[in-house]
Amino acid sequence: MAKGQKVLFLGVYGMEVVECGGALAKNVLNGGESFASIMLCRETSQPQVRNAAEILGVKDITFLNFQYGTVDLSVESKKKIIKIIREVKPDIIITQDPEHSFHDLDPDRRPAMTLLLEAIALSSRDFALDELPGLEPHPIPTIYYMTPHHPNTVVDITEVWEKKERAMDMLDSQLEFSGMHFDEMLDPKAAEILYPGFSKLTNFQEKGRAIHQVLDKAVHVYHGLATHGHFALAEAYRREGNFHLQELIV
Repeated sequence: MAKGQKVLFLGVYGMEVVECGGALAKNVLNGGESFASIMLCRETSQPQVRNAAEILGVKDITFLNFQYGTVDLSVESKKKIIKIIREVKPDIIITQDPEHSFHDLDPDRRPAMTLLLEAIALSSRDFALDELPGLEPHPIPTIYYMTPHHPNTVVDITEVWEKKERAMDMLDSQLEFSGMHFDEMLDPKAAEILYPGFSKLTNFQEKGRAIHQVLDKAVHVYHGLATHGHFALAEAYRREGNFHLQELIV
């Protein structure tokens, strides 16, 4: 990532800002500005997500307050996202991976993916100019898809790993939900293999954090060192379209 970029993360759910938090934090560390906008996040969880974003150095995070199960392709829905894009004027957008969204059974991911791509395209055209006064069309920026099934890019996040972990610590609601899930679906012996002492943890928040620590390190080491990579810990992305280079790079 070049220095001084303006990066906008367009997320569906709150935890995603941490999932791609390494790239957002790295951009800030390199002199850029990182922004985030979340479509679906319960009001009670928004302060937690905001605190996580602040740790990552995100300059501003907005919550679009879409309703669960009702994400659609209406003009009003498109304008919510277009407004953010035209206000921020990003060089790079990070958002969810279309292929991943097809298979994910979380509600709203599939309509959200279509809505996001439509809004990105329309933000560069003379669409809704009267309804969004003072906001000129913004050219389609470079797009990176987070947590893709078929990545073609990895970002070294070793330098900001501690920030990413501290940001995850802020998400109490998510961690408690995850803890309930892991406690129910994991065999006790398997849980102890993953996190020795799991059975002695006293609440679901602790259990969720424990397993997320294991998963986070496993995923980022896999995309880094474990696959003969150059980095110890890496976030994986898929860049939309070709890389346009004046010459081949190392």
